[in-house]
Amino acid sequence: MHAPVEARSDPSSLRPHLMHLYRTTAGFFVEQNGNWHRVPGDNFDDLLNHANLRGHLASIIAGSAPESAPADDTILAPLQTQEIWAAGVTYFRSRTARMEESKDAGGGSFYDRVYAAERPEIFFKATPQRVAKPGAAMHLRSDSKWMVPEPELTLVINARAEIIGYTVGNDLSCRDIEGENPLYLPQAKCFDRCASVGPCILVQSEPPAPTTRIILEIERNGASVFSGETTISQLKRTPEELVGFLYRDNTFPTGALLMTGTGIVPGDEFTLKSGDVVKITIEGIGTLTNSMD
Repeated sequence: MHAPVEARSDPSSLRPHLMHLYRTTAGFFVEQNGNWHRVPGDNFDDLLNHANLRGHLASIIAGSAPESAPADDTILAPLQTQEIWAAGVTYFRSRTARMEESKDAGGGSFYDRVYAAERPEIFFKATPQRVAKPGAAMHLRSDSKWMVPEPELTLVINARAEIIGYTVGNDLSCRDIEGENPLYLPQAKCFDRCASVGPCILVQSEPPAPTTRIILEIERNGASVFSGETTISQLKRTPEELVGFLYRDNTFPTGALLMTGTGIVPGDEFTLKSGDVVKITIEGIGTLTNSMD
């Protein structure tokens, strides 16, 4: 089972009442303290936009008997009609990588400037049809020779611009296409199965603790070929700030998901290959696993 991964270095994240919401082929479930409860309803959009989602789930936990955990292969991405958007250059490591890959195209200064600017970089990432569910294969773009996963804390936001929870995101990216010209960003970022989120939503309004670790592991033929980690404390902009810009003069009738940027970038010599397995863990939320094809 995709058991939530608890922080070892941050005692506050070990509190026993973390609440995780799952969307599966067998319906919706909320997990807390290792107990699983079925959530009534068949419309995930309505559930995410409940007036008091956490209170609603708490009442279900208090008023129903636990059930067996759903099987791994039934777990779906925790969204229904929500678009996925993404913020870029929110970690210093990402700023440096973007500057390096685009310097020959004359775009290096763009990333330095946006890192320090009041307005963040926010771009469209994926429609639901372009999202790979947890455990499924993501797609390596055929005209790219330099692709990397980007592990990101992802905000789950309702139609009222309220952050209702957090999940794990993989912003699969073509570094060579973006580096060739910053105007190619949509092609570098948006294509079939270019995004994955899950395995669940940590339902809470406050962000995870700054010491929360984001961990990336890439396996090839059963062996690790890259590992790295960062903490949420390295995120330059607050979740509320990013949501404020995303929703400024914009509406999302069923809400949206917003990837907050990556602080882990493999070295310039690394590119994903078909068959690689990418595992992204965010403490307190869980591990998102996808193969590459």
